[in-house]
Amino acid sequence: MHPAGGAMNDAHIAREAAQWLVRLQSGEADGVALARWRAIDPRHEAAWQRAEAVLRTLGHAHGPLGAQALRASGSAGKRAAVRLLAALIVAGPAGWAAWRLAPWAAWTATERTATGERRWLRLPDGGRLLLDTASAADIAYTAGVRRVVLHAGALWAQTAPDPASRPFLVQTPQGTARALGTRFSVRIQGEATRVAVAEGAVELRPVRGGPLGGAPVRIAAGMQATMTADTAGPASTRDALADGWTEGVLYAERMPLGAFTAELARYRPGLLRCDPAVAALPVSGAFQLADTDAALAALAASLPVRIELRTRWWVTIGPQ
Repeated sequence: MHPAGGAMNDAHIAREAAQWLVRLQSGEADGVALARWRAIDPRHEAAWQRAEAVLRTLGHAHGPLGAQALRASGSAGKRAAVRLLAALIVAGPAGWAAWRLAPWAAWTATERTATGERRWLRLPDGGRLLLDTASAADIAYTAGVRRVVLHAGALWAQTAPDPASRPFLVQTPQGTARALGTRFSVRIQGEATRVAVAEGAVELRPVRGGPLGGAPVRIAAGMQATMTADTAGPASTRDALADGWTEGVLYAERMPLGAFTAELARYRPGLLRCDPAVAALPVSGAFQLADTDAALAALAASLPVRIELRTRWWVTIGPQ
């Protein structure tokens, strides 16, 4: 038996379920042994049900997690699939939807954070990166360029001087942000990338902004801009509250409850939704991202809402 605790909060059980699922997809599973494992502990069965739900959400046997792809992949590919599936089993439905939209590169990135996790990284040149919740990135430094590829989520970059004068680039699916001695944040939001500059300046170049990517759009300190694959800008005043996650805080100033819930859900495993009947209620305050339960309790104490917990991983904010 495993130590007491919620099934989906037990990373070890989630990983075992993911391993069984990968073996099943690749044709290597022993059905009798799998049935025995599921029967040992009710939490095993719960984890297995979540694993099967993940597979259904990801498209059954199609794509990089399908049986054909797993049979063709080596041990490294299967280990990557196990890591991804274990993370999704813990993350719950909201996490499944987000990862389904992310590219395969995000699933196998060298630097990844789980739901609710934020992590500092030291770069080879002495600079630093802070990865936000459910983010994925690759650090690719060469003799000619310092490149960080952000596949999903968000990061905060603090660059360092480079004796070789190599450019520092953050690349997203929408384009490239080139730092000019700076501190800045980059966040992928659907089909767009938001860049906000706290110090220095950043040049944005959309991936399809012309034959050479288009003329770069310069964003000065205290400004921000959104970049799609085709366009960048115009710049506007930086919303410092939007980068509160770098301090572990979700700041809200008359933010609609629906938008607040969507933001808080990024840091909470499972499904967190807001009833449309209360989605327009304004929320103000500072909420600790490390304690989403406390944030929900604060909402219930300050707004005419009720927190409905179907399970720890299925929560709805509705009218009183």
